[in-house]
Amino acid sequence: MKLAITGAGGLVGQHLARYFADTCEVRALSHQKLDITNAAAVSAWCELERPDLVINCAVIDVDRCEREPQLAEAVNVLGPRNLAEATQPIGAEVMHFSTNYVFDGRMHGRVYSQADVAAPINVYGQTKLAGEQAVLAANPRSYIVRTSWVFGVGKQNFLSTVHRQLRAGQRVRAIADVWASATYVADLVARVAEVLEHQRYGVYQFVNAGVLSYHDFAVEAARLAGVNDEVAARLIERVSEDEANRFAERPRYTPMRCLLSEALGLMPLRDWHAALADYVRTSEVE
Repeated sequence: MKLAITGAGGLVGQHLARYFADTCEVRALSHQKLDITNAAAVSAWCELERPDLVINCAVIDVDRCEREPQLAEAVNVLGPRNLAEATQPIGAEVMHFSTNYVFDGRMHGRVYSQADVAAPINVYGQTKLAGEQAVLAANPRSYIVRTSWVFGVGKQNFLSTVHRQLRAGQRVRAIADVWASATYVADLVARVAEVLEHQRYGVYQFVNAGVLSYHDFAVEAARLAGVNDEVAARLIERVSEDEANRFAERPRYTPMRCLLSEALGLMPLRDWHAALADYVRTSEVE
């Protein structure tokens, strides 16, 4: 199979490229190699290379989307539409990565499934939802993959680095009143491979089991990193979303489950505690 990955420089794109390198002919495409917002360039590339599957991992930071809505529209809506429209005539499949931020997060205590109404509250979520809709409308061979709080080797975000920071004695601020699902990138790409074997198109939600806050994640990361409770309590500053003063509003409660995976007979991904333990162990030898 010839597989093209757009946004291949990001965390998910990197791991997908490595995972499929032994079984597929992989084209890992950065923005410099293919600007997905350029419809003519996308169409010409697909016609020339004729991939069997295109996986779109291109992403813009949540706060940057809020500050630059035109850029968010281009990358999150126009780009995915271009890919879907270019792959449809050549009979190729397209997979587009999306987000838990398509939900408003106002149903505290409810785990969101695909049956719940998407009602995003920020530009990032609004444009990602519009991108989903554009892809599904343009190519019937489409997979939408919503995921949440992705962590793993290759990204310098809070979730990916907090265990090392705490082990080094660095103080961290951890938001305690926003809850979601977390996703270990190694589990994510393995589930992508499973779903591709079934060729069941539609909207998926791939996350590790369990509900957590950033504070919960930090406390568990400290334990796994060998930081005792007393030291961890001193190093981890518990803050609210309002105190974090982030530019874009975030939904407060967006854990997810995947009805379509369940329909295929796939077990839920392992609990986030086990996934984090695996990550902390393996990240030490990367």
